[in-house]
Amino acid sequence: MSIQSSKTRAANPTMQGREFERPKKRAKQKAESRQRLIDAALRVFARNGILAATSAEIAEEAGLSHGSLFSHFGSQEALLAEAISTFGALATSRLHELCERGAGTREVLAAHLETISEREDFYSRLVVEAPMLPPVARQSLVIVQSTIAFHLAPALEADRAAGLIRDLALPLLFNTWLGLIHYYLANRDLFAPGASLVERRGEELLDHFMSMISIGGTV
Repeated sequence: MSIQSSKTRAANPTMQGREFERPKKRAKQKAESRQRLIDAALRVFARNGILAATSAEIAEEAGLSHGSLFSHFGSQEALLAEAISTFGALATSRLHELCERGAGTREVLAAHLETISEREDFYSRLVVEAPMLPPVARQSLVIVQSTIAFHLAPALEADRAAGLIRDLALPLLFNTWLGLIHYYLANRDLFAPGASLVERRGEELLDHFMSMISIGGTV
């Protein structure tokens, strides 16, 4: 870079401003491409299956080059882990708000179902294929479930202290809830053929779970 060109930029505020804007623009484009790949991965995993999906299909779905996937994530396994975390972040955000305002168990579980419904195809694949996923993806799923359990715990504890639900261990309560929902999602072709399992059976499952844990009725 010549001394003359440096002086020219210093004397030209417009040129100087453009120099500062370029890194910001590149960072924005990078973030947008990264998010496009995550959104595309969620769609492809839901449509084709997690294990059957290919990196080429995801890149094509995102409208980006095949190499861009590896540039942003390093591997398809890392992208899958990020996609799971993205799903989990949506659930965590909603449950955190409910936790902050002291929502009860039923309201928190209903919000959990609502989050699942928004990515039901993907989450159903995740439930079915979880035992076969790479370790990094399974770890991401465990973190998501642990975070959801953490935000559900205050509602369960409050309702238990108020005598509304049975005095059961919190891990047992959460795992029973997950087991119920996951079983129906894994078999949704039987329980809600051609439709959303959460939309068709969600309220029924919520009523059933609450009747199992509540004292003297539904919470």
